[in-house]
Amino acid sequence: MELGLPWVEKYRPMALKEVVGQADITKRLESYVRTRNLPNMMFSGPAGVGKTSASVAMARELFGPGFEQNFLELNASDQRGIDVVRSTIKDFARTLAFNAQFKIIFLDESDALTDDAQQALRRTMEKYTRTVRFILSCNYSSRIIEPIQSRCVVFRFRPLAAKEIEARLVDVAKKEKVEVDDKALKAIIYVAQGDMRKSINVLQASAAMGKAIDEKTVYEVSSRARPEEIKDLIRLALSGQFLPAREKLDTLLYEYGMAGEDVITQLYRELIDFPEAELDSKTKIALVDVIGEYNFRLVEGASERIQLEALLAQFMKYKK
Repeated sequence: MELGLPWVEKYRPMALKEVVGQADITKRLESYVRTRNLPNMMFSGPAGVGKTSASVAMARELFGPGFEQNFLELNASDQRGIDVVRSTIKDFARTLAFNAQFKIIFLDESDALTDDAQQALRRTMEKYTRTVRFILSCNYSSRIIEPIQSRCVVFRFRPLAAKEIEARLVDVAKKEKVEVDDKALKAIIYVAQGDMRKSINVLQASAAMGKAIDEKTVYEVSSRARPEEIKDLIRLALSGQFLPAREKLDTLLYEYGMAGEDVITQLYRELIDFPEAELDSKTKIALVDVIGEYNFRLVEGASERIQLEALLAQFMKYKK
């Protein structure tokens, strides 16, 4: 049996007008396509919001069906040293475009480039302005050196709104003939946090469990807890019930397979949304400070289990 494409690739936008949730940006890019006057560009923003899709769609509209001849896509997190700039990028840049005025080099995750590679890239961008245009994609533009930033027009992509993700998911589900109830849609949107790529991946993973997708399936395949379960954990800790809170933590870590950082991230999200009647703003601020401290400890490599239990103990200092 022939394996199908991942749904993320199967439903990737083929034209700029199909890119979801970035209408202001795609409108400007379409004007570049019409005039065939393209500057160097930097696409900055979180993952899964359309940076790569917009780049590929623009190249497709500029160069036509055989756009790959004039379009080089590199992932800087894989090839992040100075050698890739001196060899791969320079070799592609020094040749003339095929049946076009210029080529496009798309450098994904360019904030992973080393400082030496960025300095070499800066010079390459100056030298080959007649034959190539650069599109640098990054999550954090502050990690790109200032001389490169000043050579690019910066486009800041925003996280996608819930209604934009929901509309796309409904469309994909209809084409794939899967049933998704409203609670499942809300669960996917909750898990994705504005990331369209993640939302479609979760939808496909859930569909593999059965053609009817419910809320429970979504949380199972994404290794996330339901928001109410995290709120219950917070309530147990704030009421001084350490052992029941510890048992709830065991469920999250061992039954759901959640990582410690995922638990802390969800704790933070649910704490912010906690009803004011149950938790006042002053206590929320203090607990956010505690969560930030323990998140730092996990990132630095401290024992996951010990730190999470210590976090629960810190919560108990604010017992109601």
